[in-house]
Amino acid sequence: ESLKGTEYIIASETAALHALGYDLVGDLAPGEAIFIDNDRNLHTQQCAESPRLVPCIFEHVYFARPDSVIDDIFVHKARMRMGVTLADRIKRVWPDHDIDVVIPIPDTSRTSAVELALRLGVKFREGFIKNRYIGRTFIMPGQQMRKKSVRQKLNAIDLEFKGKNVLLVDDSIVRGTTSQEIVQMARDAGARRVYFASASPPIRFRNVYGIDMPAVEDLIAHGRTEEEVGEVIGADKLIYQTLEDLKAAVGRGNRSIQDFECSVFTGDYVTGIDNDYLESLEHKRGDKSKRKKFKQTA
Repeated sequence: ESLKGTEYIIASETAALHALGYDLVGDLAPGEAIFIDNDRNLHTQQCAESPRLVPCIFEHVYFARPDSVIDDIFVHKARMRMGVTLADRIKRVWPDHDIDVVIPIPDTSRTSAVELALRLGVKFREGFIKNRYIGRTFIMPGQQMRKKSVRQKLNAIDLEFKGKNVLLVDDSIVRGTTSQEIVQMARDAGARRVYFASASPPIRFRNVYGIDMPAVEDLIAHGRTEEEVGEVIGADKLIYQTLEDLKAAVGRGNRSIQDFECSVFTGDYVTGIDNDYLESLEHKRGDKSKRKKFKQTA
């Protein structure tokens, strides 16, 4: 409420509401439209027949702020559970591991990495200092620019790596550029062995719902096994979260959600996407197209 009456704000995350002093009234339902008229009256209308809630799981993996609540799921808690399930997977597939220390790749993976370390009974340490003035590297045009940006974005603390078997934890692996550079940075800092764990499954397919993700040819996991991805990024061992475990970790926050939008992992699009559209998207998102646009605007 204000001197002028009731004010409304619509946002994709609750963190924005709280920062501006607004109260959360509710979530936009699937297929629902909201209209606010000039007299500040709020109107809602259902525009779809038999809609069902299938939220994007990648919001919880990477994009959402940890202090947000999305569809009644606390993002911070969801990421904590991701760390627990990832640790349990490591125990299953690698019971005799020789990990000395768990180090997160800032910032999103930190929450999962803390819980993973606790679950494994291994030390957790901060090993990278982040330059907050460098943007997301996986959407930058050109491989060389991305590699350079990774080095500018992160700086290793040699003390935490020297002579140790290190498990690096990241929220996901998209192009692999960041992962490859960071693995090498860990080796340069003196790590004896460098292992890598991803809090999400292999990203093998395009996103068509608003994330500027690369063309499939630029996704490191597309057409490769998990072992092959590990070899490309230079890790001594690579472990991915399973999709089943990821869904369970996020879904525990709201058991009324029956499924999630997971197309970047499965290639199954809930709205049904034809090949012509996918091919058009592929052309627009490929590295060659992005470099051309970058040169035109530079």
